[in-house]
Amino acid sequence: MAYGMYHYIAETWEKPYEGDHGKLMKERLIEWRNDPAVVRVEKPLRLNRARQIGYKAKQGFVVVRVRVRKGGQRKLRPRSGRRPKRMGVEGYTLAKSLQQVAEEKAQRTYPNLVVLGSYYLAEDGQHKWFEVIMVDPNAPTIKLDPQLKWVITSASAKGRPFRGLTEAGKRSRGLLSGRGLRGTHIHKWKKKAKERAKGLRHEASRGARLIVPHEKSEENK
Repeated sequence: MAYGMYHYIAETWEKPYEGDHGKLMKERLIEWRNDPAVVRVEKPLRLNRARQIGYKAKQGFVVVRVRVRKGGQRKLRPRSGRRPKRMGVEGYTLAKSLQQVAEEKAQRTYPNLVVLGSYYLAEDGQHKWFEVIMVDPNAPTIKLDPQLKWVITSASAKGRPFRGLTEAGKRSRGLLSGRGLRGTHIHKWKKKAKERAKGLRHEASRGARLIVPHEKSEENK
């Protein structure tokens, strides 16, 4: 069976640190460590993932490589006395993924662009690198593209990473993996509508029994 180009690109990135590609990645990491945290690049490194997000090789698309520090938050050790348990130096982790943090960095650097999505590139002992695909809503080629019409017309297009509207943000909110839509208000509305249609009781009263006060006996009257 013959496979296309994107199949072999994806196959290479399944184990990016092995073979000839691994040697190339080590050379790239040496260069990337000396670059700024947010760097604009000419074209995406993982073309298959970029195309899945919506990248097209034409004017209006911007590809940014972002470096993010790995690990949890660094807290200063408090000067006042307290128990080691309450020092608050260790055990602090972000509630959002580092990929979402990378998208927020790219959005702050380019506030006039719209973030479509991002994907993982590489990592070492201290940092992780992600590529962020962005779109210029004012570019004529983007305005004429019917698939990207929402970038111009939608009021929620700008600042998408800060509100968890990208794929990485939705995954951090539990909307893509695990629970799916069980934790959202839309799912609860639909669930309540089904219960009302079937005449079921409220979920809080399921299994609850009605407690009737005991009538006074004739002897105590």
